[in-house]
Amino acid sequence: MKTPSYTGGWKSVYYSLHVVKEVGPVAFTKSLLSKNTCKTCAYGMGGQKGGMVNEEGDQIEVCKKSLQAQLTDIQPAISTNFWHKNSIEDLLNLRPRELERLGRLNDPLLKKKGDTHYKPIDWQEATALLKEKFKKVDAARTFFYSSGRSSNEAAFLLHLFARLFGTNNVNNCSYYCHQASGVGMGNTLGTGTATVQLKDVKKADLIFVIGANPASNHPRFLTELMHCRRRGGKVIIVNPAKEPGLVKFSIPSNVKSFLSSGSEIASHYYQPKIGGDMAVLYGVGKALFEKGKVDETFVNKYCEGANEYKSQLENLTWEQITQSCGLSKVELEEIADLYGIAQNVIFTWAMGITHHSHGVENVEAIVNLAMLRGMLGREHAGLLPLRGHSNVQGVGSVGVTPVLKEKIFQNMEKQLNITLPDTPGWDTMECMNQAAEGNVDLAFILGGNLYASNPNLHFAEKALSNIPFKVFLNTTLNEGHLRGIDEEVLILPVKARDEEEQKTTQESMFNYVRLSDGGIDRHNGTRSEYDIILELAKSIISKEVFDFQSFGEFRDIRKVIAKVIPGFDKLENIDEINEEFQVGGRTFHQPVFGTANGKAKFRFHPLPKGKNETNSFSLMSVRSEGQFNSIVYEEKDAWRGVEDRNTILMNPNDMQKLKVNDQDEISIRSKAGKLQMKVQAFDIKEGCVLGYYPETNFLVSSDLDPQSKTPAFKNTEVWIEKA
Repeated sequence: MKTPSYTGGWKSVYYSLHVVKEVGPVAFTKSLLSKNTCKTCAYGMGGQKGGMVNEEGDQIEVCKKSLQAQLTDIQPAISTNFWHKNSIEDLLNLRPRELERLGRLNDPLLKKKGDTHYKPIDWQEATALLKEKFKKVDAARTFFYSSGRSSNEAAFLLHLFARLFGTNNVNNCSYYCHQASGVGMGNTLGTGTATVQLKDVKKADLIFVIGANPASNHPRFLTELMHCRRRGGKVIIVNPAKEPGLVKFSIPSNVKSFLSSGSEIASHYYQPKIGGDMAVLYGVGKALFEKGKVDETFVNKYCEGANEYKSQLENLTWEQITQSCGLSKVELEEIADLYGIAQNVIFTWAMGITHHSHGVENVEAIVNLAMLRGMLGREHAGLLPLRGHSNVQGVGSVGVTPVLKEKIFQNMEKQLNITLPDTPGWDTMECMNQAAEGNVDLAFILGGNLYASNPNLHFAEKALSNIPFKVFLNTTLNEGHLRGIDEEVLILPVKARDEEEQKTTQESMFNYVRLSDGGIDRHNGTRSEYDIILELAKSIISKEVFDFQSFGEFRDIRKVIAKVIPGFDKLENIDEINEEFQVGGRTFHQPVFGTANGKAKFRFHPLPKGKNETNSFSLMSVRSEGQFNSIVYEEKDAWRGVEDRNTILMNPNDMQKLKVNDQDEISIRSKAGKLQMKVQAFDIKEGCVLGYYPETNFLVSSDLDPQSKTPAFKNTEVWIEKA
C-alpha cells in the first residue's frame, strides 16, 4: 500500500507553472489578480480585496483547485466546425476530463429528437425557440435547477421568474450535498448556516473535521488547521479513510510549510465505520456526562431537551455504541478528554456527514455535542459546515428552493406587489422522479451537470431522456449534454463569473458576501446568464403581473434582494461603496438562537442500522484532488496515489480475504447496478471501501434522507468479488 508521504507543496506549484505555460502569463495573471470571487469552493476568496486575499486580509491564498477552474475558463472556444465533424456518439467516447478540455462553448447548440449531431445556431434562433417553448408549456410540468456557480443576482431572477411563471418547482444543487446541514441546524438552532466567521476559526484551540477531506475539497482551510496546530491546538479528524492530505500537507502560501516536508495537520485521527458517525458523537457525549465535563450552566440556561438527551445516552450501552461506530470505548473517551479541556472549539463537517439516509440526524448529533460544552453562542467557537460550490449558499439564501421561508415569501409579495404560487414545489430528486414518470415537459438547468450529480445514473439518464425539452446554460461541455438527451436539447453558452459585463455577488460558507467585478472579455459568442433569464422573463410574464424591465441593471435587482432577503440589507449600497459584508443575523456570538424561544434544542435519534449482510461492504463515493464537484480536471488522484479513477480503494486485510491484489479486476455490485473496476489497497476501515464520484454513482440507489431529501452517496451496501 503506497501513498504519498505528504501532499500539496511542489506538486501544486508545478501545476501552477503548467497553467501559466498553457494560457500565457498575461492571461493567467489578469485572471488571478482580478477582483472576482474564487470560482471553486465556498470557503471564499477574492472579491474587492483582490483575487488572492480573504476577508481577514490573508495574502497569496491560492490553491490548485482554483487554478484548475481558471484554466478551464481561459481556454479557447470550440470552433463552429467542430460540431459538424463530431457526432454525439463520438463525444460519448471521451472521458469527462476530455470533454471539459475541448474548449469553451461559444455557439448556441440545438439537438432535435433523432439528431446525431449538435447543430450550432445563432442567438436569435435560440432565444426565439426558448420563448416559443415556454409559451406553450404548462408551468406545473416544468422545473428549474441551479448549480452553485451562478450569482446571487441571476439566482434571484431565476426563481422570481419561475414563480411568476406559475411553479415552485425550483431547486439547487444543495439537495445533493449540504441540505441536511441546513435542516439539522434549523431543527436545533433555527439557522441553516455557519454560526462562526473566519476570524473565529483563527482563535480555535480544537477543530473537529468530521466526514470531510478539505485537503482535496477545501485546500485553503488547511492553512487554518496548520495554524491551529502551530499555536498548540488540536485537530481531530473523524473519517473512515486515512487521507494523506489530512495527515501532512505542504502549504504553498506558507514558506515554512512549503520548504519542509509538509505540516502536521491531524493531531488525532479516528477511523469509524462508514455510517458510524452518530455513534461516535453519542459516545463522546456519554463520556462527557460520565466524566462530569458538561457545561451545566450553559445547558440549563440556553438549551432545552437536555434531560431527555442525557437519559437516552444513559440507556445506550457502550457495547451498542462501539459496535455501531467501530471505535473502542478508550478512543471515544480520549476524544471526550481532548474536547473536555479545550477552550475554543470549532466543529466542521462535509458530505461524509450529510450523504446518509440519516444525514440530518448526524448534523443534529454534532450540534448536541457543541451544546454540551457551551461551544455555541460565543466568539471563537461554533459550527462550520464545509460547503461545496462557491455560491451554493448564496443561491439558497436568495430563494432558489421549492419552499420559500415565510419571511422571504411575505417580503417578495409586499416589496414587488406580486402574488406568488403556494403549490408544493419539487426538490431535486422529486424532479427526477416526476420526469421518469412522464410529468415534466421542460427543464431549465442553470449551470452544473445534473446528470452526473445524480445517484443511480441509469435511472437518471432514463428520467432526463423523458423530458421533451431541456435548456442548459453552461460554459463547457459535460456528460449531461450527452446522456439523457433523447428528446430536444438547447445549450446556451454563458459567460464565466470574471467575464460578466456587470458586477455580481456571491456568498461564502462564512456568510460573507463578495462583490465580483467581472470585466474580462474572452469570447464573442457567450452571453450573461442574467441577461438570458431577463430576456425570457420579459417575453413570458406580462407587465401587468410584473415589469421585468425594471431589472435591466444588476444593481436594480440587488436593491430588491436587500429589501427581501433577511440579513442582506447592506447589498443595497454595495455598488456605491464597494463594501463587502457579513450577512446579518447569521453569526451567533451571543447565546440567543433562531428558534421560537431563542434556545438551542437537543435532539436524540436511535442509532442507524448497519449493513444487512456480513459478506457485504459499505461504499462511500469521494472526489479526487484533481476534481471539483462533478468536474474532473485530472484522471490521476495524486493525493491518494491512484492512477485510474475506475478504482476501488480497500483495506489490505479485506483484499487478502477476497484473494485480490493491487490492480486486480473486481466485480462490484449493489441493488442499483454493477461495475467492473480495479482494486487498490488503502488505509480505510475494514468492511468499508472507497470509490470515485461520479463513476460509482451507478451503484448508489435513489434512497433519500426523509427530512433533507439528500441521497446516501456515502453509504451504499455493495458486494465485491474477483472478476
